[in-house]
Order: sequence, then structure tokens, then C-alpha cells
Amino acid sequence: MARHKVEICGVNTANIKILKNEEMIELFKKKSKGDEEAKNILINGNLKLVLSILKKYNNRCDNLDDLFQVGCVGLIKAIDNFDLSHEVRFSTYAVPMITGEIKRYLRDNNPLRISRSIKDIAYKTLKLKEQLMDINGNYPTNAEIADILGVSEYDIISALESLKDPISMYEPIYNDGGDTIYLFDQIAAKTDDYELDTKISLDKALNSLKKRERYILDQRYIIGKTQMEIALELGISQAQISRIEKNAITHIKKKVK
Repeated sequence: MARHKVEICGVNTANIKILKNEEMIELFKKKSKGDEEAKNILINGNLKLVLSILKKYNNRCDNLDDLFQVGCVGLIKAIDNFDLSHEVRFSTYAVPMITGEIKRYLRDNNPLRISRSIKDIAYKTLKLKEQLMDINGNYPTNAEIADILGVSEYDIISALESLKDPISMYEPIYNDGGDTIYLFDQIAAKTDDYELDTKISLDKALNSLKKRERYILDQRYIIGKTQMEIALELGISQAQISRIEKNAITHIKKKVK
């Protein structure tokens, strides 16, 4: 079977040698004695490991060469820190280090700059979710995490949203075999649909809602809570929450028309 030539950073991937486990053990023994040539052979013999990991991330970076170089940095770190006494295969040890290096690069080069404080809240939230899941057997609500971290529930939701990758306006979202529909096709033009009189009508409609109706809509569509979460908080049934929400939306529609 013919091998296809793909060049990344000037490296012909079709000619990359794959080392056997026994070969790597001998090379690591030589490297531990200061043999730089053994280290170079280990690097070149594991480049396909980097390439296999890149497959998961090549749609998140415009320059595959950059991503490959970052993966190689992770590979070199893994080679420098690997210890044969751990009695694990090198690939088992190296994959998390290479993946971590790539993820760090993608995060730090995100086109949307997110403040460190927001990122910290997001990572603390994810860590707490896992810890409390292990302890209680179920994931905590955003409200519970907000209480532990001493921030608002809105801060928790915003922080988690900041971890999501931005989507291009030209991202195709539907194709039935004919014309492709792109994301920007679904974004309403402000001048057409949100004129000043509509905004004023909407504001008046919201202000005319009962306090509980407004609270439920805020919690559902701004904070992002489920009907069940609000029901538990207010001490009423989910069916009641659903009815109040539906009536409030119907009221707003009548006022805005």
C-alpha cells in the first residue's frame, strides 16, 4: 500500500519510524547516561504519537505546523521526565503531557481574550463539580457552587460559557442537499426586528409582569435554571412553574404586538 506524503514543519510523515517498546527501553537507558543521540532518536521515533493526538484538535487551529510544534514540546518534556522504574509504557505517560501542552496552547491563543479571574472561576467550578459528584453521587447545582465560591450564580454561568469555543458566523448549520444555511442567516438584523418602539413595548411588558412571573423568567432565561430547580427553590410544583412561565410569555406577546 502506498504511503501518502504529508509534510508538517518540513517533516515527511510517511517516513517517520515507529520504535518498538524494546527499542525505546534501550534508548531510555542510554539517554539516562547522557546520550543525546538516543534522545533525538526517541523524539523522532515518537512523532507519530504527536500526530495521532493532533487529529482531535486540527479543526481548532488554522496552522497545523504550530500545533505540531507545540505537541513536540510536550513530547520532549515527556521524554525528559520519563522514568523506566515506573514500569509503564512511554505512550501511556506521554499522551497526557502532549495533550496538556496542546490544550494550554489553544486556551492561551483563543481569539476571545477571557480575563484570568473568570477563567479561575470556571476551573474552580469544574473541579468542585467533580469533587461533589464523588462525595454525593450527583452533580451540584450552579447555585450551590456559587454559594461555596462566594460569587453570584450568573458569574458561574458566565465563567462556564467562557470556556466554549467561539463559532464563526459562516459556520454551516444545515444542508439538505441544496443551499447551505449558515449561522449568519439566522441572526436577525437589529434595524429590522429590534426597532426602538419594539424595545419600549418589550420593556413595558416586562415591567407589567407580577413579581413572581418576572422572577421566574429571569431565572429561566437569564440565569438558565430548569423549571424543577426553580420549583424546589420556591417550594411549588414544576407544573405550577410551567403554567406561570407560559402565562407570562403569553402576556408579553400580547403587549408587544
